Amino acid sequence: MKNKYNILILTIYLCSINTIKAQIQTDTRAYMQNKVEFEYKSLILPAAFITYGLISLADKKVRTLDKNIYNSINKSSFSNTNLDDYTQILPVAAVYGLNAFGVKGKNNIKDRTIILAVSTAIMGSTITISKRAFGRKRPTGNSHLSFPSGHTATAFMAAEFLHQEYGEVSPMYSIAGYLLATTTGVLRMYNNKHWLSDVVTGAGVGILSTKIAYWINPFIRKYLYKETNGMVSSLTPSYNGEQYMLSFNIKF
Repeated sequence: MKNKYNILILTIYLCSINTIKAQIQTDTRAYMQNKVEFEYKSLILPAAFITYGLISLADKKVRTLDKNIYNSINKSSFSNTNLDDYTQILPVAAVYGLNAFGVKGKNNIKDRTIILAVSTAIMGSTITISKRAFGRKRPTGNSHLSFPSGHTATAFMAAEFLHQEYGEVSPMYSIAGYLLATTTGVLRMYNNKHWLSDVVTGAGVGILSTKIAYWINPFIRKYLYKETNGMVSSLTPSYNGEQYMLSFNIKF
């Protein structure tokens, strides 16, 4: 059983790499053809992830897979770790770190912060509402906030953010971001915090949130981030460990 689970983890990583390749190819075609950056085809993957998660709420076969994986993990000698608390935000740190070292991405620091704020708001509200609406028990049974995985959603939101900003500079940035996100999801299962379907759904929510943020960014920037007559407005995302928050500031 343990070998089967290791094969499954390897498959998840391979699927993640294939996902990265598909994302890079789609975004490159759009860039070369000067199309609108948001392509509806790019919704297929996150929509499939979210659909899988929704199916898991009612399908016994999917839930059986969740439980089999959980039982396999419990038989392993792996000890819990808090590494996933850090891997979920490393892609975002990489975006601002690369900028600090002079590596130019797609947007300037102001615009990318706007996008990060919007994607965080979309992702955070979606995760919070879903957790309370569906009330799935965690594998350990200590709460009813298992579905979907917030850590995984944050990680894939961040990975897509890194991909969008620096994927055209080098595909290695995209690969690193998505591998970190996948690692976060795997660690959430190893830590017995989430079922596989929780993690898959979180990944879909995270990717989709960032894609939407890039799509609507021109409209958000036009109406909420204006610098006229000495007035500057801004949105700032924050996370206190349990809740996502978004503050709106105006300076005159």
